[in-house]
Amino acid sequence: MQNSCKYSPQTMEPCLRFRTSHLIQTISAILILGVAECTVKLSSTLQYPAINCRKHSAVLTEFGAVGDGKTSNTKAFKAAIDSLSKHASDGGALLIVPPGKWLTGSFNLTSHFTLFLHKDALLLGSTDESEFPQLPPLPSYGTTIRRFTSLIFGTNLTDVVITGNNGTIDGQGATWWTKYPSGGLLNVTRPCMIELMYSNQIQISNLILINSPYSFVHPVYSSDILIQGLTILAPIDSPNTHGIQPDSCTNTRIEDCFIEPGDDCIFVKSGYDQYGIRFGMPSKQLVIRRLTCISPDNAIISLGSEMSGGIQDVRIEDITAFNMEAGLRIKTAIGRGGFVKDIYVRRLTMKTTKYVFWISGDYNKHPDNGFDPKALPEIHGINYRDVVAENVNVSAKFDGITNDVFTGICISNVNITLSQTPKALQWNCSNIAGVTSNVTPKPCNLLPEQKGVVCHFPEDKLPIEHVQLKACSATTA
Repeated sequence: MQNSCKYSPQTMEPCLRFRTSHLIQTISAILILGVAECTVKLSSTLQYPAINCRKHSAVLTEFGAVGDGKTSNTKAFKAAIDSLSKHASDGGALLIVPPGKWLTGSFNLTSHFTLFLHKDALLLGSTDESEFPQLPPLPSYGTTIRRFTSLIFGTNLTDVVITGNNGTIDGQGATWWTKYPSGGLLNVTRPCMIELMYSNQIQISNLILINSPYSFVHPVYSSDILIQGLTILAPIDSPNTHGIQPDSCTNTRIEDCFIEPGDDCIFVKSGYDQYGIRFGMPSKQLVIRRLTCISPDNAIISLGSEMSGGIQDVRIEDITAFNMEAGLRIKTAIGRGGFVKDIYVRRLTMKTTKYVFWISGDYNKHPDNGFDPKALPEIHGINYRDVVAENVNVSAKFDGITNDVFTGICISNVNITLSQTPKALQWNCSNIAGVTSNVTPKPCNLLPEQKGVVCHFPEDKLPIEHVQLKACSATTA
């Protein structure tokens, strides 16, 4: 079947639907036919871009792995990484996952290490719970619910790369979604696909990720993170399958990704109520750009509601979205404390959405009853400009908190075209303050027009934007 789609604003949505459907069909065909039967051979020289190249390399099969999609390779992954970890102080090491279907439970990465998936490699997450050790709750969340270790896990690492030439990781989430429908049952939550904790110098790139049991990519308490070139896919009704979830992270760059999950495409967090306030680690210095998102019941980017450690200096640009519940959504509540401030959005294009702008101060879920009702969030300096949205039900819903006005909201150069059945009240505003300029439909009275205003977007570069990838190579045969 040939795709005759050509880019234009009118054809982009059906083209994306075609490409996504075609991609899912292709992946399904691989699963049916068995990648292990492919005749593709590894080239003698492997080339890939990375934050750091490696002096040493090995192939997974050297450690007894069997790529038949049935044999567990958890021990092989662990043996390979344990063996290669001795090279950490001598130029680091590369582990190549070759063509095949590689079933595995959770395994831990090491520092100065690259995990590389060949384009015909399919890494299958096990559905056997015994292959996923349990971890204590994250300290910034304070719940009593334990967590299954992620499929690919690491903690206290430096210089870690997870990449490929569009190899696939399938979390086989359906079994987990059925057994643990709300994320936590019997005091344990489903595993993420990739989770790195207390780590720095991280690259996750050029992979196809499908059907994660829980969130797909979850860096937490980490810094200097580069995430690019990911395709992320899950059924729209799969629970809590957020795409990329930076959590109390600093200096993060997310770019050039296609995300169609069962929850928010990007979900930024920093802790929950009194636990997040006490832990005190914000998510800050975050760049999100050139993202395409489809998620009918969720947001392109959600900030909070677990934002008690603070979220600051988030720069979002060149985003395209189809069939969404919301664009940028900010969620918070009494008892959260913390802050969401210095948020910048420009060049956002949306087609078919319920809300374009949505800020909620009444997201009243709490981990327990120990939150402080005097801990009010600070929401300030939220900037949107150059936004085009079509087929919209509600232009904006802004709900601040009584005696805690959300301030510094700026919206400029926005053109919203309504659906055939729009809500009568297009701008629903309370307990907010700010300005608008050149916005259609006309905003609420709490956001008065100030002609000539152009909402701010920083022109300086964050440190992560200066990171350049090196051209790396390795001998594979």
